Amino acid sequence: MNAIDPKGKESGDGAAASRDIAEVRAVVVTFVALALFVYLVGFIVLPFVIAGIIAYICTPLLDWLAGRAGLPRPLVAVLLFLLLVGLSGFTVVAAGRHLVAEAGSTVTDLQGTLDHLLHRAADGEPIRVFGRSVDLNGIVRIIGDRIHGWFSRPDRLMLVAGFGFATLVGTFLTVVLLCYFLVSGKSVARGLFWLVPPSRRPLVAQIGKRLDPVLKRYFVGLFVIVIYAVIAAYIGLGAILGIDHAFLLALLTGILETIPIIGSTTAAVIAGLVSLHTATGLSSILAFALYAVLLRLSIDQIVAPLVLGSAANVHPVLIIFCFLTGAALLGIPGVILAVPTALTIKAALATLYGDDG
Repeated sequence: MNAIDPKGKESGDGAAASRDIAEVRAVVVTFVALALFVYLVGFIVLPFVIAGIIAYICTPLLDWLAGRAGLPRPLVAVLLFLLLVGLSGFTVVAAGRHLVAEAGSTVTDLQGTLDHLLHRAADGEPIRVFGRSVDLNGIVRIIGDRIHGWFSRPDRLMLVAGFGFATLVGTFLTVVLLCYFLVSGKSVARGLFWLVPPSRRPLVAQIGKRLDPVLKRYFVGLFVIVIYAVIAAYIGLGAILGIDHAFLLALLTGILETIPIIGSTTAAVIAGLVSLHTATGLSSILAFALYAVLLRLSIDQIVAPLVLGSAANVHPVLIIFCFLTGAALLGIPGVILAVPTALTIKAALATLYGDDG
């Protein structure tokens, strides 16, 4: 038998340890560089992220349809793209025509609406707080003046106009990118893979193979959250509060739930304006505020962490931490990419460590 050289074994273990440290260092440097890039480009990367995620989710369906129909994949991709854009446009038109009219009429006569509600809440009598009479007309006038003063400033108007223009451009860019990603998404992925040094490609391929099913389960979890948001919003807005267009508002709430921060805030503002237009008193406003708070708490602190954590096999506390950290560091792109980034890091480290669990 050949004798085992202890020094040779130690040198082999040392080389393996050094190689593992180098791999981990490469992973850390790569993710830090990507995070810095996203931080620097800011909202520019948002349309790419949204379009890329939608294309990634639709790719298995696209491949299945192309194989089942026997048609060229680019043709099926274009047809699927047109279907998605058509459904989105129909939803926006069907919901927006009524909801925008309700919200617009409320904003136009906001002072009159508030005056009417406050006086109905007090039955025409002055409200007394801590033994002092509260001037309802003064409260309404102050609120109206503050809102009018905010919008009358040129810099604020430019801010609103700039945000609206950026939203339109971003939406158009997202639609264009979605078409490209659906048609040639695999070519884009191969191009990104080519950027990886040849010596690292087997490792990256192994990480991707481990990561792909986890990401798919994560996005299925997002779909479950959307369904929950639609059902909970319809129960709250329709069955409990009795607000007009409850189904459209609930559907809009679920769809916008896929866009962190801005989407959920926009849905709450639109629903609030509609409820304000149809409210019968101050109690209706307070009831809607309670509904909005409970819905957000149930989604952000209970349902989302539990569902996403179970789908991605990540602890709910880590899900909450990822969302908050992503929002604080990178804003909306950070919230969208927070959990996928954490899953990617976990898959990379599990591959490096040889953890098959």
